Order: sequence, then structure tokens, then C-alpha cells
Amino acid sequence: MRPRSTTLTEHELEIMKIIWRLEEVTVRDVYEAMLERRKIAYTTVMTMMNILEQKKYLKKSQNDRAYLYRPARPQSQVIKGMVRDFLDRVFNGSAEPLLVHLVEDRRLSAKDLEELTRLMRKNP
Repeated sequence: MRPRSTTLTEHELEIMKIIWRLEEVTVRDVYEAMLERRKIAYTTVMTMMNILEQKKYLKKSQNDRAYLYRPARPQSQVIKGMVRDFLDRVFNGSAEPLLVHLVEDRRLSAKDLEELTRLMRKNP
């Protein structure tokens, strides 16, 4: 049997964004935040948060009768790892083909390109 991936799924990332924003949450907090966007079962949110704890994205502590969850890693660190993983899997570790694709697909605005140019001059 193949080991469970530590990469975040789309729904796990959705939950993590809520937790990063709120900093410390219960399952109920996340469930209610997700209900604002779409219908989801409370038990699904609870299961996904348990998986996120197993994957070491969340830390859990007990407060009275409810568990409190908080991020185990900062958002920037997780996103950096996800981008690195994506570059490795799709572009063999090279960012250039990704940038070329974004420019050719017109996903980068003139403002985005100016910011990239500024960053490249600052960090040669």
C-alpha cells in the first residue's frame, strides 16, 4: 500500500487558509466558515482536520470539551514547499518554463512583470 501523500489537497488547503487566517480554531469554527462557501458535513471537516494533524500541518490541544487547532507551520513555508514540489513534478525543478507559460498564457499582468523585474534586480 502506498503511503499517504503529505502534499495538501485542494480541500485541505481550503481548510488551512481558514486556520491561518483565524490562527486558533475548533472544528466548528472551520465548519461554519466553510458553510459560507459551500455545503459540507461537519464530520467531513473533522476527518480532514484529523488528517491535517497526521500530516503535521496542525497542532491540537484540548480546551474544556473541544479541541483547539492551530497551524504547525507558517503559511509562507507551506506555500513555498508546494511551489517547489510543483516545479519538481511538472517542470523538473526549473521555474523558467513555468514563467514562460504564464507570460504566453497572459496570466501575468504588466504590473506582475514589473514586480518580477524589480525582484530579479534586487535578488540577482
